[in-house]
Amino acid sequence: MNVLVIGGTKGIGKATALRFSENHNNIFINYASDDQSAYETVQEVKEKGANVHLLKADVGDPNAIKIMIDQIKREVDNIDLIVHCAVAVIPGNALEITNEDWYKAVAVSNFSIIEIIKEAMPLLKEGSTFLALSSQGATHAIKNYAALGTTKAFTEALVRYLMLELAPKGIRINVIAPGTLYTDALERVFPGRAKELVEIVNEKNPSGRGLTFEDVTDVIAFLASPEAQMIQGRVIPIDGGIGLI
Repeated sequence: MNVLVIGGTKGIGKATALRFSENHNNIFINYASDDQSAYETVQEVKEKGANVHLLKADVGDPNAIKIMIDQIKREVDNIDLIVHCAVAVIPGNALEITNEDWYKAVAVSNFSIIEIIKEAMPLLKEGSTFLALSSQGATHAIKNYAALGTTKAFTEALVRYLMLELAPKGIRINVIAPGTLYTDALERVFPGRAKELVEIVNEKNPSGRGLTFEDVTDVIAFLASPEAQMIQGRVIPIDGGIGLI
């Protein structure tokens, strides 16, 4: 299996890379800047037996995307799964964020989805799957989360329209919307409060426990399987039900 994880050295991206790190699988891990986290993730993937390919590229830059996909084309002739986890972590309320940062947020979270699919189209075959990430911020107004929440809403709408073009080719595209997990991104948005916020959410979860990274990667694995071939253009919440209360 050939898997590309965009933003794959931390959080859900890293968990996804590790989930598919079986013998003989090719795991292509993209990241933008944190070399130390990238090195650590590569070592963990290698230990599980997969062939790992590290791709340093800012996906907010279309030229960098082209170079990255060209590298993949030299290694394999198809991609079975792309999981897009990249996000520009820009805290702030809507009127506080600069135009430059707004453009960056949209470029990394949204335009990159279009460019990656365009460049990777020769590698996407019938049965290939593209998954993007959303969050509760797409449908709820959260303080200090404007650039992240609005781009997640953009992602959900974009995937619905991309479905019209990909589904006839047998390529699946969907969105997963995980609940609250402790990640580096959450810490950067809510510095010093992130762990407390996760604990509060976990206590309120109607399923009686907090979300785990394994809960998320289990759903990713299902959506990438043949059994999910008729799930198209959908937003799949993974939150134990807390998003309903």
